[in-house]
Amino acid sequence: MTAVARLSFALTSLLLAACGEVATLPISAGTGPQPTLPGPRKTLLPTINIAPAKGWAAGATPRAGPGMRVVAYASGLDHPRWLHVLPNGDVLVAETNAPPKPEDGKGLRGWVMGLVMQRAGAGVPSANRITLLRDADGDGVAELRSVLLDSLHSPFGMALVGHDLYVADSDAVLRFPYAAGDTRITVAGTRVVELPAGPINHHWTKNLIASPDGSKLYVTVGSNSNVAENGMEAEAGRAAIWEVDVATGAHRIFASGLRNPNGLAWEPETRALWTVVNERDEIGSDLVPDYLTSVRDGGFYGWPYSYYGQHIDQRVQPQRPDLVASAIAPDFALGPHTASLGLASAAGTTLPGSFAHGMFIGQHGSWNRRPYSGYKVIFVPFAHGKPSGGAPVDVLTGFLGEDGRASGRPVGVVLDRQGALLVADDVGNIVWRVSARP
Repeated sequence: MTAVARLSFALTSLLLAACGEVATLPISAGTGPQPTLPGPRKTLLPTINIAPAKGWAAGATPRAGPGMRVVAYASGLDHPRWLHVLPNGDVLVAETNAPPKPEDGKGLRGWVMGLVMQRAGAGVPSANRITLLRDADGDGVAELRSVLLDSLHSPFGMALVGHDLYVADSDAVLRFPYAAGDTRITVAGTRVVELPAGPINHHWTKNLIASPDGSKLYVTVGSNSNVAENGMEAEAGRAAIWEVDVATGAHRIFASGLRNPNGLAWEPETRALWTVVNERDEIGSDLVPDYLTSVRDGGFYGWPYSYYGQHIDQRVQPQRPDLVASAIAPDFALGPHTASLGLASAAGTTLPGSFAHGMFIGQHGSWNRRPYSGYKVIFVPFAHGKPSGGAPVDVLTGFLGEDGRASGRPVGVVLDRQGALLVADDVGNIVWRVSARP
């Protein structure tokens, strides 16, 4: 370890030790249709408590829930974050990380957060590619791997509409020609619509999903800050889900006030769009719960002025009481600081029957909570197109060791053509496959 590295480690440890704020409520209190929301707790320094990344020991795996088993579908990847399954069963993996963001997080706090992200395994350069995995013999392990697209710009969301593959880079939605069975695309992509980016680009991940008829794309654009500390002018078009016309690129804000929406899924019974959202930080380990919600056309969900409906965030000035009055409370809380990112409908799953109706959610894991939260894949049961009110069920755990180190961190989740659940693990550099026990 160099002298600079030793100094950085010592200073980071000192700052982390200074953050003594601790949760007073269990995660379960901040979970469900009506979570407990205590008063905010502001500290001199934000609570920083992130599990150092260590990767998986040889032969080790996460733990699947009862009646299920887990195997490595593909390993040796480079920061796999997001997944998409093509109609022929091929699996696309976005191997990606944050783009350069020279203006994001300047000053002491930004420096500390940079060191913390390195400890969490998030400090590696972006591979900027989409890799295709194929399990032709159906044994649950991909035997073919090919770079489908490269030289991208922090790609994330993917969707196939007819013979067009859409990819959400951190700054634009691109369209590429695709034919069934392709393992490599060399044609340059067409830019369908530009997305907010720039030198801050705080929440850089951009996800997308196609409408059932393929005429529209719904694109997530996270906020450019925690709670608008860069000014609302830096938030133009952000903290929102866009609706994009695939034929023309014309777009509009479909829903707003969503701090950092990531996963998107269609609920099959009501045909409503659902998303998972990362809520704001730095007002205590018990606030604010991340959430799962249906998304209303024209709906406003509070950010930055309020959270979980009309609970005002006093840090944001000036306030907008007119907007707060219209803020929609989410459907289901997922626990504070769980970093819920991945989302997949259970429609078509072959996992045990208790997983037939609901949503699978990949929880990347907390940095702003003591003790830790997240670091697992959960399932929220549904009834009649809505969360049934029951507690989430653990699907895949064991990412966080008893020593407080992370062997992996789950991100994107998707069902494969056989109805098993695939999970992207960007610290373990593995795609896991969860299936029913024979």
